[in-house]
Amino acid sequence: MTETSDTSKNSPWRAIIAIIALTIAVAALGGLVSGGSQDPWYAALNKPPYNPPDQAFAIVWPVLYALMALGAIIVRLKAKSFARASAALGIFFTQLAVNLSWSWVFFGFQSPLIALIIIAILLALIILMIRAFARHSIISAILQVPYLGWVCFAAYLNGFIVYAN
Repeated sequence: MTETSDTSKNSPWRAIIAIIALTIAVAALGGLVSGGSQDPWYAALNKPPYNPPDQAFAIVWPVLYALMALGAIIVRLKAKSFARASAALGIFFTQLAVNLSWSWVFFGFQSPLIALIIIAILLALIILMIRAFARHSIISAILQVPYLGWVCFAAYLNGFIVYAN
């Protein structure tokens, strides 16, 4: 009986389901306030050069969320237990919360300056997450590089909006 409870305790399925569910929840909750050009406030802002069309965001973000979740799942599987992956997954879940807060602050509260501060924190967390993931799996760390690149680009977009508005 002890062997069965130890095995179920270290089963990755609960963590995998939590990773997938929370990633989808963050994507959905962020999408609730991210109206893009349909949002009159956002449409009226002066946008930076190279501001992508709304369709780009609709394509890029789901891919990035999938890569984030896949990287976290690989970390959990390689670690063989949640306890061994807790530092990396803790950063993962923290950056998800910060990612979500950016959407709500920028679009929901229409506060680009505070959102720029949040995006700086998010960038630091993504770098920490990549380093933590790399301790378990180089592949899981590499999967986060597009996310880091896109958030750097988002910081440029956000920074220009602060500057030009």
